[in-house]
Amino acid sequence: MPKLLRVDGIEDDNWQFITTDDEGELPTGSVLVPVKKWLEHREQWRTRGDIGIWLDGDQDPDCIALDIPHFNVIAIRFVDFADGRGFSLASLLRERFGFVGELRATGQILREQLFYLKRCGFDSFQLPHEVDLEAARASLYEFTVTYQTACASH
Repeated sequence: MPKLLRVDGIEDDNWQFITTDDEGELPTGSVLVPVKKWLEHREQWRTRGDIGIWLDGDQDPDCIALDIPHFNVIAIRFVDFADGRGFSLASLLRERFGFVGELRATGQILREQLFYLKRCGFDSFQLPHEVDLEAARASLYEFTVTYQTACASH
């Protein structure tokens, strides 16, 4: 089972990541679906309770604003590590939309970005399997002095 780095430790990742290409019925268990699929099926999925959503960093969260209370997990997929829009999206979800559930960073993220991702409101990180998760966890706390405010409550 894949592992997930959280602000407070490392654990098994029980969420299945569904892509836009996946067809048919959703599998049983906890799933993360793309915004497009959610918008197409939200009426039938809204009561399921084990569905999270994922967005790319360039997607506008306004299209899911009324649905945000239904999600326990929202993932933001970084298509390119150099694209910082996911940082801003995380801040928007926490501050403007009031999302209090798990905010997960996934995709092309680097260990060097984890401290800053955490400050923008992320509290879990889906990293490539070759990354040393203990070393990555230590990087969440590398800096002790900051100059900006943060969205993170940890």
